[in-house]
Amino acid sequence: MTQLMGRPILGLPSELESRSALADLLAGVRTALLTLSVVAVPVFGLWVLAPYGDDSAQGAARTAFGLWLLGHGAPLARGPEAAPVTVTPLLLTAVVTALLVRAGRRLARRARGRGFVRWRSPLAAYAGYLLVAAGAVAQCADPQAALRSRALPDLLAVAALTAGAFGYGLWGGLGRPGQLRRLPLSAALWPAGGAERVALRALAVWAGALLAGGGAVFVVAVVLGSAGHGAQRLGGGSAGWLGMLLACLTLVPNALLWSVSYALGTGFAVGAGGHAGPLGTRLGAVPDFPLLAVLPGRGGPDWHLLACGVPAAAAVLTALLLGRAAVRWSAPQAAAVAAVVALAAAPLGVLAGWSAGGALGTGRMSELGPVPWQFGLAQSAWLLAVAVPGVLLARWWRTRTGPGPVVRIRVGAYRLVCWPAP
Repeated sequence: MTQLMGRPILGLPSELESRSALADLLAGVRTALLTLSVVAVPVFGLWVLAPYGDDSAQGAARTAFGLWLLGHGAPLARGPEAAPVTVTPLLLTAVVTALLVRAGRRLARRARGRGFVRWRSPLAAYAGYLLVAAGAVAQCADPQAALRSRALPDLLAVAALTAGAFGYGLWGGLGRPGQLRRLPLSAALWPAGGAERVALRALAVWAGALLAGGGAVFVVAVVLGSAGHGAQRLGGGSAGWLGMLLACLTLVPNALLWSVSYALGTGFAVGAGGHAGPLGTRLGAVPDFPLLAVLPGRGGPDWHLLACGVPAAAAVLTALLLGRAAVRWSAPQAAAVAAVVALAAAPLGVLAGWSAGGALGTGRMSELGPVPWQFGLAQSAWLLAVAVPGVLLARWWRTRTGPGPVVRIRVGAYRLVCWPAP
């Protein structure tokens, strides 16, 4: 009896040869409820703080379900005319994705080395997550719901995001089997010895520098805009202020991507026929919302063109990182690695541009955010125009002058050595 009491019954999955499918199903349900709580807690908190009681607890629950589905990229509708709402709050998407990746890694650690049984657990957990999603879709199908669901598209959107994030967590937890070690290119064009890792690192530096620069553009727009006055006008009472603040926070990643698109020169759509970009801005009537109050006024090219320095600086930083390794490669190989990084940025940009935009209704607000193909093409164009010749120049300079000084960039616990070659 003493041995049984001192031994943990639960919490040591490695000691269990198998788990029942019901336990794995409940694990998926628990993950879904955990992601749902990220939305439900603030929604019910605002419902309690609201000074008016014209909405019931069921209405607040339907709102939470609708926002949860929207965070998965699911298209919803609002109002009696079923106006589409397809702008995904990317902050919710990031939180949901992180929790799903964590759940996938946890299942992978439990199922490693157990043959086919290791795939039964993820499938059961995936089914449990979709079971909660089906319940959310059913709750939001009521015509009285503030955000109405569309059954098949919403379930497909939740299934796609869950499969991608959950599968990535499983893949990472299982040691990343089947990872591509070398691109299928000839040795004359593609160098050996970890060039793929250097290219992935350069792509990450490009994306991080773009987001940092987009954040700077967004901060400048907030300082120069009238977002605070708009929030003061729209927020009524503590519940209104908190609701407006939470709505703006969930859309801050979207605004960062809009700022990146602005800096790239392509700009982004602000309603049908409206456009904001450094080469000119034309705006029509837009909804009263603080984030839309930071948009620049009408006009042609002016000092807003300074924002285009963001992708130029990001491309130079990417070229410096690639130039650190380019001294070990030939000139065609260095150009090929930089070109692959530039081409790989295009599909990632298309995905980011598509996820950051959408519609907030019919007619005027049927378009909002960057055009995906323009967003991706602009990233490749900047890298091809700046990073490729920059890598060749860095390689030529390094082989001509020797190692030179070391430049290290430290951000918290992360360190990036841009110079010289190892």
